[in-house]
Amino acid sequence: MNIAKVLIVGGGIGGLCAAIALRRKGIEVDLVEIKTEWTVYGVGIIQQSNVVREMAKLGLLDAYLDAAYAFEDVGIYNTDGLPLVRIPGQRLAGPEYPANVGISRRALHKVLSETAIQLGTDVRLGTSIESFEQNEDGIDVLLNDGSRARYSLVVGADGLFSKVRNLMFGDKYQPRFTGQSVWRYNFPRAPEIDHLANYQGPSGNAGLVPLADDLMYLFTTSHEPGNPWMDEGTLAEELRKRLSGFGGLIGKLREQITDNSQVVYKPLEAVFVDECWYHGRVLLIGDAAHATTPHLGQGAGMAIEDAVVLSEELISGGTLAEQLQRFMDRRFERCKFISEKSLFAGEKEMQQDRDFDRIALVKQMLEVTAHPV
Repeated sequence: MNIAKVLIVGGGIGGLCAAIALRRKGIEVDLVEIKTEWTVYGVGIIQQSNVVREMAKLGLLDAYLDAAYAFEDVGIYNTDGLPLVRIPGQRLAGPEYPANVGISRRALHKVLSETAIQLGTDVRLGTSIESFEQNEDGIDVLLNDGSRARYSLVVGADGLFSKVRNLMFGDKYQPRFTGQSVWRYNFPRAPEIDHLANYQGPSGNAGLVPLADDLMYLFTTSHEPGNPWMDEGTLAEELRKRLSGFGGLIGKLREQITDNSQVVYKPLEAVFVDECWYHGRVLLIGDAAHATTPHLGQGAGMAIEDAVVLSEELISGGTLAEQLQRFMDRRFERCKFISEKSLFAGEKEMQQDRDFDRIALVKQMLEVTAHPV
């Protein structure tokens, strides 16, 4: 079956990668994004080996490697900064590309949005879906600006609080607070941070991620019972408190956290649609279907893989239902593994479980995600 025109709802990483992937297959794409200003939230992002492989398939790596930091290994350290293990990366995209990449979200968004538009994606900001009606021949969509259009497929890439998901399932799948939050803060890159450095202890997890030659970011997860409101005027002080158990480089950096406006604080919420992600001509991808926590650094990566797999299946013959079922066959268990294992790591942190083997979990994740999608 030929897919003539697709509507993508959501202009984040998953939605933009889907637009790029579909346009490269010659499929017409409209993309609507509810934000009126197309800004991005957060500091930086880790793209591990499997994600680098998919970004190479999308023809995007060369466009942003100059704005990113390429690295090979993952180092795991104790809370005092003493090394526990160094896990070598795999160059899954080929020998000419690095194993892993760290990049600022702003730099990544610039490349993704510019590429999607250059490839002919029709982007409309301040716009989202209101309702849809579908039949065997297509799906009629009403947008929130009153306009209507007809498509072959609607892709809900509208994140954790997905409107498309609510239109499909009502309130059956709602994000839940996991009990933890994540904190992030930018620093000039320390010379020794030429890899992803993860510092682990029984009560918390922190890390340093290189983003550019002169930039890295610090992250830490913390147990926040009741999801308390955080005063923006005390964020730096609160972050320093959360890092009180760390020595080594993290301990040195802790005292340099002074600018409240540079602290990015985010309660961790998760949702997993534990059934088919499509109804007829409507499909969920990325966080709309499987939002999880950042403990394994694979949330955005799973959305990017979704985008590539969808583009492959939509040109692989058969009916739309057959194409979408093949998509599900390739994506469901892999995304469920990442979702469940990420949540598991957070639960072990909150339990302060000294027997939790984070190193084994990271190795397992790297092994699973190295397999072809």
